[in-house]
Amino acid sequence: MIATSRPDEASPPRFLQLAGHPLRWRLLRELAHSDRRVGELCELAAQRQSLVSYHLRRLRDGGLVSARRSLADGRDTYYVLELARCGELLVSAGASLHPGLAPAVGSHHGRDRGLARARVLFLCTGNSARSQMAEALAEQLSEGAIRAASAGSHPKPLHPNGVRVMRARGMDIAGCRSKPLSEFTGQRFDYVISLCDRVREVCPEFPGAPQAIHWSVRDPAREPGTEQQTLPAFERTAAELELRIGFLCAAIEQTNRNEEVITHA
Repeated sequence: MIATSRPDEASPPRFLQLAGHPLRWRLLRELAHSDRRVGELCELAAQRQSLVSYHLRRLRDGGLVSARRSLADGRDTYYVLELARCGELLVSAGASLHPGLAPAVGSHHGRDRGLARARVLFLCTGNSARSQMAEALAEQLSEGAIRAASAGSHPKPLHPNGVRVMRARGMDIAGCRSKPLSEFTGQRFDYVISLCDRVREVCPEFPGAPQAIHWSVRDPAREPGTEQQTLPAFERTAAELELRIGFLCAAIEQTNRNEEVITHA
């Protein structure tokens, strides 16, 4: 007797139905590189706004994309790819096709110590919380694969809650100083990542044409209340940065390995 699939298994998983559309896949690929406004996505995809907005709504309804109001211009919205959710759905889709495609438990890809370190600059307005946390997280999570720095367009003293949430993660940034963006303008980086909608608008060009990436991360220092009351906002910011930087580390490692293969081909 030939085994057949159950009726509820006949249709592709929801993720494949959503991502399988050519325009939606293009939008996902663009958002995988950087958070974008709808106008930017229309230009990159060469499609009219009504069509792009429709497919963005489908992706939002499916939990693959979220939207955030711009802090630089409240009339704008940034779209954000939910990478962790996409990863979960991809794993589920593979396992639904064949159990052998489920990931092995405990698998870990360590860093090849022979690969060159990538230079990454994180930018926000004050360099008092978001970019300082990102710098420390990148150094630790990459296991030495990233040489990180951070700066602000209008530096402010380090926020105590930023120090607290990083200490809880085993990182001490209490001795770090806030640095102006001008301190790095002549230096070369592989990636320049803006964490603030405002600083994205004033970010200068850097020599060597680094990859410009934007993450629209809320500023926890703008939350009203006492330090104790705003601590959860800093924790949410640290958790978001930790998630995003984990994916960044994996992407940089893969890029370095690909370049190494080409070099020795």
